[in-house]
Amino acid sequence: MSKLTAGQLAVNCRGLTKQYGQGENAVQALRGIDLEVRTGEMTYLVGPSGCGKTTLISVIAGTLDRSGGACEVFGDDVASWGERKRAAWRGRNVGFVFQALNLVPTLTAAENVAIPLMILGEGHDKAVRRAGEMLERVDLGARARSLPAQLSGGQQQRVAIARALVHDPRLVVCDEPTSALDHDTGHRVMELLRSVASSAERALIVVTHDARIFSLADRIAHMDDGRVERVESTPSSR
Repeated sequence: MSKLTAGQLAVNCRGLTKQYGQGENAVQALRGIDLEVRTGEMTYLVGPSGCGKTTLISVIAGTLDRSGGACEVFGDDVASWGERKRAAWRGRNVGFVFQALNLVPTLTAAENVAIPLMILGEGHDKAVRRAGEMLERVDLGARARSLPAQLSGGQQQRVAIARALVHDPRLVVCDEPTSALDHDTGHRVMELLRSVASSAERALIVVTHDARIFSLADRIAHMDDGRVERVESTPSSR
């Protein structure tokens, strides 16, 4: 695997389409998407509900098959692989921050963060130690033994971010990461994502409706009706 530098192409979608259903019941979720995402940058996908944002990140992350067009992630056509190879690729290369967080309520913060490492085959004790180190990076080292119910909404979100980053993925995908947070907490969460996850060899894609955090993006892709209508750079762009 060659070493990447900031500004190199991480995601390259060309004419990407996704159709749900057939015949009269067919729904065109993606209608010829062209999109580039570069390393060292945080790219937002914005637009009205139902415009295809979550479908697009699902195809990019390899959890959903495309119907047509092309999509390469770090030079790989992931969708062309079988499910076993695709799942292994996701486990190594993709970190997810889900809108619903999906923390396991019976596991501690450290155990939740350790899940990607254990999926990759790391032993429980070593995985939990590494998870604790990741929690330190998001200022939650003291809460490593806490259950999710014992944490605030912002703290739970930081646990979810730590879980997404603990296995050092090259692509981080976030679906509405600030939807349940107040302005100050949401802004801190996004600054944290930017500072911890943005590196010369990593790319971030964030689906959001939250205009309060637009200033933290490098690029904003505006979507509507299954298309990317325009991509703009923001003042934060490096």
